[in-house]
Amino acid sequence: MKLWKGLRLHRLATSLFFILISSAAVAQPLHGIAMHGEPALPPDYTHFSYVNPDVKKGGKIAYGVVGTYDSFNPFVLKGMRTTARGVWDPQFGNLIYEPLMTRSYDEAFSVYPLIAESVEWDDDRTFVQFNLNPKAHWSDGEPITPDDVIFTFNLLAEKGRPPYSSRLATVEKMEKVGEHSVRFTFNDRANRETPLILAYATPILPKHAIDPDTFDQSSLQVPVGSGPYKVKSIQPGEKIVYERDPDYWGKDIPSKVGFDNYDEISVTYFLQQSTLFEAFKKGNVDVYPEGDAISGSADAGHWGKAYDFPAAERGDIVKEVFEPQLPSGMFGFVFNTRRPIFADEKVREALSIAFDFNWVNKNLFGDAFTRTESFWQNSALGAYGNAADARELALLGPAKDKIPADLLAGTYTMPITDGTGTDRKVLRQAVTLLAKAGYKISGGKMVDASGNQLAFEVMTQNPAQERMAIAYQRTLALIGVAMQVRTVDDAQYQSRTSSFDYDMIVKAYPSSLSPGTEQRFRWESTSRDAPGSYNYAGVADPDIDRMIEAVTQARSMEDFQAAVRALDRLLVAGHYVVPLYHIGSQWIARWKHIEHPEGSPLYGYQLPVWYDARAQ
Repeated sequence: MKLWKGLRLHRLATSLFFILISSAAVAQPLHGIAMHGEPALPPDYTHFSYVNPDVKKGGKIAYGVVGTYDSFNPFVLKGMRTTARGVWDPQFGNLIYEPLMTRSYDEAFSVYPLIAESVEWDDDRTFVQFNLNPKAHWSDGEPITPDDVIFTFNLLAEKGRPPYSSRLATVEKMEKVGEHSVRFTFNDRANRETPLILAYATPILPKHAIDPDTFDQSSLQVPVGSGPYKVKSIQPGEKIVYERDPDYWGKDIPSKVGFDNYDEISVTYFLQQSTLFEAFKKGNVDVYPEGDAISGSADAGHWGKAYDFPAAERGDIVKEVFEPQLPSGMFGFVFNTRRPIFADEKVREALSIAFDFNWVNKNLFGDAFTRTESFWQNSALGAYGNAADARELALLGPAKDKIPADLLAGTYTMPITDGTGTDRKVLRQAVTLLAKAGYKISGGKMVDASGNQLAFEVMTQNPAQERMAIAYQRTLALIGVAMQVRTVDDAQYQSRTSSFDYDMIVKAYPSSLSPGTEQRFRWESTSRDAPGSYNYAGVADPDIDRMIEAVTQARSMEDFQAAVRALDRLLVAGHYVVPLYHIGSQWIARWKHIEHPEGSPLYGYQLPVWYDARAQ
């Protein structure tokens, strides 16, 4: 009996030993984490691949944007559309606030240390622990602590806007661990992307410098941040100037080497795109992103013909084309399905095929663009050109029955017209679909059973969008559909889109090689009526919800690819967007004293690593 008890105790002790060893192995601090697989960079990496690590810092850059600003707080509804650029800004850089970890744009989805010097998680991603860099401090010298992290997430949950307000919805417990760490233990609503979203997509805010009672108010009080710059001066609504913080704590960590290269960064606001371009021509703005089509501002005619001014002819202006290795994304006219007239899928399909892309591309853009057929076109993730395999069909289940056969086969395309703007064959198809939805042409008008004309308004925000909308309006008039075009200023556009106050708008849905949680805010049922969400189309479909869940929970690349393709097919089949175009390139012009490292990463050019050649 004693022998048996001894054996049992020995086995128990052995089991506990291996459990402890296993747990210790799982919880080892990591130098980076990836959505799928391992980060590309080794633990001893010294800088990202797309920077110039030897660049000399100095000089300045002047940016220009269309719009206005009246707030330094982009994390609440009142400030989300009119916040000063640069505060929390993926294009110009997070100059004031920073996340716990930062993304490498030369990998599909990997994040590396920033405020957190290391990270820990288990294979099932049931928790994530961020170990803060003891050297990290705010611009006023106060250290960044776990209390700041906990304060941030609680504050954003209570008073933030989507998606920041929902960060803790997936967290069972948030706790301080030791002097420098914070651990998040997840509930069953979390997915495999959740740790990365907490890591790189959430700003960390200073507890000692923020009043929770007034946080949700729009304010121009100069913020205390942890980033590489401070606010130097402001002209409300017109201009903001940032200056380098000489005491920035993170300037030498590997993920910041080669970044933040200017002593001064200014952002000037303009009412119109044409005024911004004139300022660029005069040298008051240093770079002019011509557009990448997905933004809706790309204008092939402007890119080809507008650079005939003296500075360009002298060679002082450099025009460049970058080729990111990304899916097409989707840019198009978006139906607001909250409106009863767009609730019927057949109506949306009919109006989609009536748009004469071939006429628009030829006459407005000189055949510069390619028609977009799906949300992840030009990649293995897209439905276009890729047939649904057994894995994807099993994932779709009964939902596959509402997807057309040619879309399942990957051969689906939008109609190709004769380019006249009056293709009778295509317009006849549109009329047939509308008839199935209960409409008919009577007295030259497309009317429903009650005699009400099919009529709606499209809201645009720049001349390029307006020209396309007018062409669309002219074609729809041929089948008795009344479409009004209303171009509004940036502030009104942003306000109305935030409250879903429109029939149809023009929007872009950029796509990455690692889609995930952002799809929830664009398409999931829970985001349909959430003010400030990106569910512009008002989508609420249980099958789409299932596919988004499958995307975010996929463990293998095969499962991930199948889930994204299935989501792509359902979105295309739903006809929520009239697909427009893409170019697959990024066009940008710059004054020659602004230079950049050789080459560009997977995601295209990155302005935060450019520099002033006059300082070299």
